[in-house]
Amino acid sequence: MGFKTVAMALHDNTVDIDDEKLNSEDKIAIILGTEGEGLKMSTIKSADYTVRIPMAEGVDSLNVAAASAVAFWQLRK
Repeated sequence: MGFKTVAMALHDNTVDIDDEKLNSEDKIAIILGTEGEGLKMSTIKSADYTVRIPMAEGVDSLNVAAASAVAFWQLRK
């Protein structure tokens, strides 16, 4: 269907949510994990992008509702 998949997770090859390449994609599907455990490694590895939301030092995650609100706002077209 032409979608690029975006896994919201912290990983070695993670890009910031405002990355130009990500924002130039026409159609994206955002994959969110459970609060606490996040996404399975197999899901992260199979996604086209692994994306993080930049946060203040010492903050390592947001709950899924807050993360989805930020992602949907930033990646809207």
